Amino acid sequence: MQLKYTSTAPAILVLEDGTVFEGKAAGKIGTTFGEICFNTGMTGYQEIYTDPSYFGQVVVMTNAHIGNYGVEENEVESGSVKISGMVCKKFNHGYSRPRAQKSLQSYFEEAGIVAICEVDTRALVRYIRNKGAMNCVISSETTDVDQLKAQLAKIPSMEGLELSSHVSTKTPFTFGDEQSPYRVAVMDYGVKTNILRSLAERGCYLKVFPMDTKLEELKAFQPHGYMLSNGPGDPGVMKVQIEGVKQIVDTMLPVFGICLGHQLLCLSQGVQTYKMHNGHRGINHPVKNLITGQSEITSQNHGFTVDAKDVEANTNLEVTHFNLNDNTVEGVRLKDRPAFSVQYHPEANPGPYDSRYLFDDFIANIRSYWRL
Repeated sequence: MQLKYTSTAPAILVLEDGTVFEGKAAGKIGTTFGEICFNTGMTGYQEIYTDPSYFGQVVVMTNAHIGNYGVEENEVESGSVKISGMVCKKFNHGYSRPRAQKSLQSYFEEAGIVAICEVDTRALVRYIRNKGAMNCVISSETTDVDQLKAQLAKIPSMEGLELSSHVSTKTPFTFGDEQSPYRVAVMDYGVKTNILRSLAERGCYLKVFPMDTKLEELKAFQPHGYMLSNGPGDPGVMKVQIEGVKQIVDTMLPVFGICLGHQLLCLSQGVQTYKMHNGHRGINHPVKNLITGQSEITSQNHGFTVDAKDVEANTNLEVTHFNLNDNTVEGVRLKDRPAFSVQYHPEANPGPYDSRYLFDDFIANIRSYWRL
């Protein structure tokens, strides 16, 4: 199919501080709100849009062309599009990949996603990098800046916002082969499908539980270990889940946390979290493994992180990974039990597979604990 860059309806992006960017409409005609952030990946836009960790956020795509390879039904990380809106430079209303089922435009229209294109995304990203993450509004139904500012002023800040309850499963479900040798209970704070796939590929039969599930129900599954998933929002306000993770860790069974799961694991051990100036979102973030001395290129998506000073002061926590760009803590493990976590996404999708060994480490912990 021939690529087309046709978009004529005007649209507007207004940031919380009043800065305005003009562009053209893409996706559904309408108005949407969220915290603006940017992703530096050059591919994987469909996986990004369906990642539950992006719930409540408007994503700026830094790659010049978005939508060029269309949409393929298997390239999703959840059952629906989770972003609040999208900003890009060139938006392809057609697509060139033979095995794609539809255009990104059709996909967004069906999902009700408002987007804006023909924006100078280089200038926008530089602005956000300097000023920090903030709320924004995209509208293709009105260009009245004062009206949009008034509406935007009513949108709560991401800091202090609990969002996992919007994306966590409401009822437990299973994933994988019931005859698999390992049983893993997954705490769903907004789990990506490829986390489940990565575990199932390694011989795990999974039961995915809602975020507020009590420990007694988790134990009834008789798991060999626990997975704490990724998810959106501010981890510091998730008091019930923090206590739940503490109880899970206290079972002494193997535990593996990813992204929000990493933050909740640290919070359960008395470490505080804070909102970052911009966060890390992309597929080329360098991380050093302090155990092996090797570095890896990682896929990341988070706007909060754990306090490095708190981690260093905790005598039962060991830093296992740190970010080579800004020295933030990227991984920890407990010294007295088989529990560890990382801030980034070893399952990737999108991104490199440098860190998939962490799933193998989790399985090794299970085998060692249960002497399998």
